[in-house]
Amino acid sequence: MKAKQAKVLVLGGNFAGLGAAQKIREFAGDAVDITVIDRKAYLDYIPNIPLEIFEGRDPAVTMHMDLIDALARDGIKFRQAEVLGLDLDAHEVRVRPNERPGAPEYRVGYDYLVIALGAHLAYDDIEGFAEHGYTVSDAWHANRLIEYLKNDYKGGPIAVGSDRFEQGLKGKPDWLPVALAACEGPPVEVSLSLAHWLQEHDKGSAKNITIFTPAELIAEDAGEKVVGQLLDAASSMGFGYMNKVEGIERLTETGIEFRDGRKLDAEISIVLPNWKPHAFLKGLPISDEVGFIITDMTMRNPDYPEVFACGDAAAITVPKLGAIGHQECEVVGKQIAKSVGKLSAEKADAPWQPEVVCIGDMGGGKAFYIHSNSWFGFGGDIQVLEMGRMPYAQKLLYKEMFFRNHGKIPNWGLPAAKWAAETLPL
Repeated sequence: MKAKQAKVLVLGGNFAGLGAAQKIREFAGDAVDITVIDRKAYLDYIPNIPLEIFEGRDPAVTMHMDLIDALARDGIKFRQAEVLGLDLDAHEVRVRPNERPGAPEYRVGYDYLVIALGAHLAYDDIEGFAEHGYTVSDAWHANRLIEYLKNDYKGGPIAVGSDRFEQGLKGKPDWLPVALAACEGPPVEVSLSLAHWLQEHDKGSAKNITIFTPAELIAEDAGEKVVGQLLDAASSMGFGYMNKVEGIERLTETGIEFRDGRKLDAEISIVLPNWKPHAFLKGLPISDEVGFIITDMTMRNPDYPEVFACGDAAAITVPKLGAIGHQECEVVGKQIAKSVGKLSAEKADAPWQPEVVCIGDMGGGKAFYIHSNSWFGFGGDIQVLEMGRMPYAQKLLYKEMFFRNHGKIPNWGLPAAKWAAETLPL
């Protein structure tokens, strides 16, 4: 008689949700029945959106990957619905199907729950953003930016930076610093690639752009050495720089007003917002005071060990970076496999430490590569910055491999990328 399969419910179908589901199947095999629930049936390949618009492609066409087919290849079910809430004691999730308007609310049960819903990007908290703000965090907004640059830009100043990140402290491990910005790879990438685009189209240069940050250092999680190199390069190119702005008060027709009283003139204000948890997560016994899911290093919640989190929804995912979420997905897969008797504790509980790995476009067929672990409190000393054609090629090839393999990256993929970027400068 076939053993009863444990029901695994994964909430979210972007990088963390898809990755977790695939890793659970890889390690737990047919001992589990896996269902992914997401509000949309495709994956947004967000990291390459700036590159796409500045190279003349529409990310709505090139950066969406079918989710249903990718999951079905591993026998994973997909259900399209909005997640409304959790009943942790009943082991149920409240959902509403959203393929067509008018569906009622349902409850879906689970034995193991993986919360991989990403974050709520709080543009709606920034006064004046709809009227005066721009960003690149999805295809709609990226296309809105490039259309303004092509058709309406008058050559004025451009501001690029992040709003203040509100990180929860409840359950925060001692090794994890408090970040003032959720992830600052995108502002650095947008600034560099936009400067190239402006020059290429005779609309300006780096001198038009000021980069701002609520922190003492932009991209502080990359380490002081790497940030120093980035700032030296940016200064030599002509970028302006403003730090410790304490967050955005409002956007206006003439620029940005910061909470510390300073102002930054801007014809275009390109902003990355505060990353907030989804509202229904706040106040749950598994969440910190702002709503991110508390986990230990096994990505389990200490009080509800059948509940896992990975990616941006997890409290320990700081910065909110895809490379860290990728590490966490493997941990989740191994832990659930251990729980259903498919993997030994020795293999499942192998210690790990988060690393910052980031590749950002610079325009002109070049990119920057960052690899660092020095920001975290583990005593790491890796701080690597490379710029050139090799990181650009890797950025393109990684996306191509991701799509061709339906979201699966070979185990040798990330180590090979690190080795190539750090030993084969081009």
